[in-house]
Amino acid sequence: MSIATELSVISRTGISAFSKLAPGVLAISAAVFDKFSPFDINDASPTNQGKNTKLDAAANDSYLWFGCPMKTRTKIILGILASLLVLGPFAVPVNSSGTLAYQEAAAISWEGRSEFVNLADHDNHIITAGNPDSDRLIVLLHGFGASSLTWQQVLEPLGQVAHIVAYDRAAFGFTERPTSFGDLNPYSAAGQLEVIDGLVDLYGSGKEVIVLGHSAGGALALGYALDYPNKIDRLILEAPAVYGVGGTPQWMNWIFSIPQLDHLGPLLVSSIASSGLSLLDQSYTDPTLITNQILDDYTAPLEIKGWERAFWEFNKAPRSLELVGRLDQVAMPTLIITGDDDRVVATSDSVKLSGEIEASRLEIIPNSGHLPNEEKPQLFTDAIISFLGN
Repeated sequence: MSIATELSVISRTGISAFSKLAPGVLAISAAVFDKFSPFDINDASPTNQGKNTKLDAAANDSYLWFGCPMKTRTKIILGILASLLVLGPFAVPVNSSGTLAYQEAAAISWEGRSEFVNLADHDNHIITAGNPDSDRLIVLLHGFGASSLTWQQVLEPLGQVAHIVAYDRAAFGFTERPTSFGDLNPYSAAGQLEVIDGLVDLYGSGKEVIVLGHSAGGALALGYALDYPNKIDRLILEAPAVYGVGGTPQWMNWIFSIPQLDHLGPLLVSSIASSGLSLLDQSYTDPTLITNQILDDYTAPLEIKGWERAFWEFNKAPRSLELVGRLDQVAMPTLIITGDDDRVVATSDSVKLSGEIEASRLEIIPNSGHLPNEEKPQLFTDAIISFLGN
């Protein structure tokens, strides 16, 4: 999905979490103030001067708040409040709702048919289809909030014309979710491009290579085509989130690195477990097509231990690809697919993109939204097979 959608989800999530935490912090602060304050804040009117012993004591002992010396109890109050701000967040328990290892969750959803390959220093979950000896490779990249399960209906028909490798991007699906890493952040654009390149090297030697990306995965696919033009023969972009993509601006990274915020981060993004399903509804022109099985597919990765921390790391990571200024450099044949009613990445954005990539062909799938591969799988695969035939 588009970065605007991602940020909308995260902002709503953060507001929700802070609204739950704030009353407790304020209540503690008020209790501390009432306990230690030299003032009776409920009876400080001028008419009660002389009757209010706490207020009189404050005046006599020079308990003043602004610009004047502060006595011990006032210092205690401020010290406790400062401690609450500095240490309070660490007292908030941040636990994962997941209970399964990523391998266990993958085995359940894919019934043991998938596998893992280690690229960019972490295990990447993949599912393959078609003949490995085919002279053509198609690498499939899912969008924001999805997984390789999104391709289930098209794996077999596409496998008739190529060897298919679909993988789960970092922070999504059943790929390993590292919480510590070296110089290469697996959740960053650079880390994700290295995974694509590793898959192309591993499975694409001597083959015609096609990279197919959906939504945010489409932006990555385009980024790979621009950065590695000699390693890809054709490009397929489904509802690509090209305009406005970039993730968290690098200048904001210091904010996310504040220890208190970093500790609470997984809690702040955890409500994606429920709010993300509303985005799925928006992705379909006909939401009645969303079955219980589809809902299960989208929520299955949330059973993995530590998914919240990984999602937080993903949102912290720099993901700028600087695509728009390089569109005139796309030289390989490109197919752009969109639904005629895409409300996540506007259909008009895909039309615009087709006009900026000279060697592109546009296919608009009727009665379809942001997920033609799920909503209209036959028309989706027909468009791809026709493109490859040319």
